[in-house]
Amino acid sequence: MGDTTPTTAELDAAARVFVTPSAYADEDQLYPACALLRRHSPVHWVDEPGYLPFWAVTRHQDIKDIEARHQLFTSLPRPILVTREEDERNAESDFALRTLVHMDDPMHREYRSVAAEWFLPGRVALLEEQFRTLARRHLDRVQQLDGAFDAVTELSIPYPLDGIMTMLGLPEQDRSRMMRLTQELFGQNDPDLRRAATGGDTDNDTANDTGNDTGNDTVGSGTDADRPLSAAEEFRVIIDDFGTYFDRLTEQRRAQPTDDLATVIATAMVNGEEMGTLERLGYYIIVATAGHDTTSASITAGLAALMRFPDQLEQLRADPDLINSAVEEIIRWSVPVKQFMRTATSDVEISGTLVRTGESVLLSYPSANRDEAVFDEPDRFDITRSPNRHLSFGFGVHHCLGAALARLELRVLFEEVLDRVADIEPAGEARLIETTFVGGHKSLPVRMQWR
Repeated sequence: MGDTTPTTAELDAAARVFVTPSAYADEDQLYPACALLRRHSPVHWVDEPGYLPFWAVTRHQDIKDIEARHQLFTSLPRPILVTREEDERNAESDFALRTLVHMDDPMHREYRSVAAEWFLPGRVALLEEQFRTLARRHLDRVQQLDGAFDAVTELSIPYPLDGIMTMLGLPEQDRSRMMRLTQELFGQNDPDLRRAATGGDTDNDTANDTGNDTGNDTVGSGTDADRPLSAAEEFRVIIDDFGTYFDRLTEQRRAQPTDDLATVIATAMVNGEEMGTLERLGYYIIVATAGHDTTSASITAGLAALMRFPDQLEQLRADPDLINSAVEEIIRWSVPVKQFMRTATSDVEISGTLVRTGESVLLSYPSANRDEAVFDEPDRFDITRSPNRHLSFGFGVHHCLGAALARLELRVLFEEVLDRVADIEPAGEARLIETTFVGGHKSLPVRMQWR
């Protein structure tokens, strides 16, 4: 739009991307809309049908400032953007997912400490050989595939998923269950990933694969089987399936503790008391899902970026010491978590706009990571970018617990790819997930030439 001042209607249309799942699957729509808002309305009121109103915050510095003031801007009662129906259901229901994302201090601090030691950089560094073995195993497997393959399903998902399952102490045969439930949890806005599209958790390969009756074979319990499930019902059924699995796991670990993260969660005490049922379930879910899904999104985005910008791939080959810088740029570029919400506890001004007590703000991480005020040529993928102050892991007290693990997983896999793959090229149409929360590619056909 150049230097022309946009109309209110044009700004409202741009802000509509935040409530439009398909917009996150169309970067040619998403990023120009964010850029327009950063220039002309960095704190923009969004009042769209089907959603409670909120302020969309698109500038990097504003988002950092909000996250730094976690007492002024709280996660509750709206930690993420969901529909009005889901917001109202959560406000009225005793059953609501309670993860670290949904908590404020002091509760957040107390629960985060339960597993924080497992994700400290020093402890994560000890896992390097374990992840290198996993990376080589998965590259061995895809090397045997005949011709092109989908990098998402064959490499990007199974590699980090196997890693987090090993940390939790879950059996390898449960991988398909965890992969499917994760896709359904984060894919409720995508017609290809919703429970109705995947067939739910009823297939023989997932319903009974543990041999321990950890699955729930009933999809849509308590609903009319002939009626499609609403989004709220789908969510409840998915959480019920997670609950059935992890409740049994808790019983097993309490009876026979082992040296794994599942035992830590199953036996955790918070303020001298057992972790609450919903809080424990939320802990399992955020570790098991966010522990691999966001990393898999970054892996795929990194592969796609290196194919789109072959000069960057050649530069990385010429100077492998750039790998850590390349990983940071991949994380900036991919930004798997699209937004979190915060609610103001008192009147506050953000970039000249008054946000009143009780009003919510949406923090747009894709926009922050392309902010021209922070990043030179933000729409260019640059593995030498320094400094790289991306916000893909958030900022402040809610900074991603697994950031060090994600960096390790990415570095190890791309080191192995550089060592073993002579060239990589597209082999079909790449497709992104329709979402408003977490997502990346749902398909990336590639063809690799091996050394």
